[in-house]
Amino acid sequence: MEKSVFLYDYCVSASYVHHRMWNQTVAFIGDSLGRQQFQSLMCMVSAGKDRHDIIDVGSEFDLVKAPGARRPNGWAYRFTRTNTTVLFYWSATLCDLNVLNQSDPNSQVAVHLDRPPSFLRNYIHRFDVLVLNTGHHWNNVKFEANNWVIHVGGIPNPDKNIIDAKDLVVHGIVNWVNSQLPRYPNLRAFYRSISPSHFFNGDWNSGGTCDNLTPLSKGRRVSKDESGDPRVAMVVKGTNLTFLDITALSELRDEGHISKYSKKQSSQMQDCLHWCLPGVPDTWNEILFALLSNSRNKRQH
Repeated sequence: MEKSVFLYDYCVSASYVHHRMWNQTVAFIGDSLGRQQFQSLMCMVSAGKDRHDIIDVGSEFDLVKAPGARRPNGWAYRFTRTNTTVLFYWSATLCDLNVLNQSDPNSQVAVHLDRPPSFLRNYIHRFDVLVLNTGHHWNNVKFEANNWVIHVGGIPNPDKNIIDAKDLVVHGIVNWVNSQLPRYPNLRAFYRSISPSHFFNGDWNSGGTCDNLTPLSKGRRVSKDESGDPRVAMVVKGTNLTFLDITALSELRDEGHISKYSKKQSSQMQDCLHWCLPGVPDTWNEILFALLSNSRNKRQH
């Protein structure tokens, strides 16, 4: 029996996705939460089964493991029966990162706020659906751990506030993608709002936990009229990108995180940021395909 997932009366099945995405490429570009949305869609489209018609096409997008790297910068798979490609590219900041001294393993890394990722610039012409996200790496801990230094106009700007830096990146990439859409009229571009974390009694590095196992224990309704990610919502408003607003509804699912149940999880630290799969990211994809279906129906009429 074919696996299906439901959002109210809207159903996304593997056959539905294949029918809608014939000869098309779906690209997720962002951080580890973007990777989870990619993984979710791969499971949904494959119906959770190993299939002989799925092939690795990462090399077509230069998504190959570099010498000495732990993993490639992303993954790309093609469903050969329908020529549907689903890919993910890791870009936690949605801008170019450049190691300043390749010979120094402790080199600083330039975070070019005003440069969209080169991967996006090089391959946008091949995408039919694009989903962007960033958010959880914009803090001092991540910047210090990764030796990142903010650059604007090719010049270091270390005194720039990190929140302002993120806003500059979001404005820049949304405006750049919006400027490209007239060149690629079949491209549907989405910006996904931030995925909420649920650390209680501390943060990720100070004993925060998310032990609740009861779904929707804090309510079943989204009571906010405005977005749960208002700064990004304002940036996307008025452009031809679609805002994939998942923050408030995901806030209701604090029990859905990996918590202490990962095989690799430290006894001293719980993962209250990433989600169990199947889980909440499936709903993000249901909403994504509902929006795609709605827009295509409007075009047909």
